[in-house]
Amino acid sequence: MSAPLARRSRRVAGLADVPTRRVAWTHATRIVAARHPPIDLFERVSRDPAVWEALIAAEQLVNPRVRDEVGEIHLVPPEDRVSGPGASWVMASFTHRNPRGSRFSDGSYGVYYAARDLETAIRETAHHFARLARDSNDGPRYEDVRALVGTIASRFVDVASLPPARRAKILDPDDYAASRVFAAPLRDAGAGGIVYPSVRHAGGQCVAAFRPKAVGIPVPGPALKYHFDGTRVARWFDYARETWVPL
Repeated sequence: MSAPLARRSRRVAGLADVPTRRVAWTHATRIVAARHPPIDLFERVSRDPAVWEALIAAEQLVNPRVRDEVGEIHLVPPEDRVSGPGASWVMASFTHRNPRGSRFSDGSYGVYYAARDLETAIRETAHHFARLARDSNDGPRYEDVRALVGTIASRFVDVASLPPARRAKILDPDDYAASRVFAAPLRDAGAGGIVYPSVRHAGGQCVAAFRPKAVGIPVPGPALKYHFDGTRVARWFDYARETWVPL
């Protein structure tokens, strides 16, 4: 059986018309703002996720900031939670919702986005950073960011295997209406997430994970800086090489 046929033969329970495929990436890259230091509570809590609410409540008695740092833990079912070194990088994606929403969320739940390679991750996040800066009427500015690098070995809904017309609507560069309608029932049905072609980098691939256990816990990767020129992110700085790279 050919690879495309093999992908189409796997379905998400309850959603028979949705193809899936296994994603196995050794370097899945996610980029986050460097100004937000990682919380460490999920590194320190019990290995039993079912008791986290009680432990977090107890910690709040001596550290009132814990509620803001941890976010909305109830959004992640105990069976989907991860802990240990680096776990907060993953958990924060689901306990701190983006009220603006994203391609595969209306803002009512969190999503962990990552790309197969660094360039794709940069182009995707630079686009969204520039849009946010323009919406805020920011002038030229710089933003330090950091890459997180992990592994992914899970089965995701495969947008690339959908019929062209449906795929085009889901991957619309600016309108997320169709992609959000597509994603919500998949998440509710228990899908781990979605793998899809990058809209900002030709040939790139991205994942949108709906559950912490669908992705591996990452480690800190390269430190970068974006330069927003007032209209777009025109270049990024690689601290390791001490050089600017044009976009």
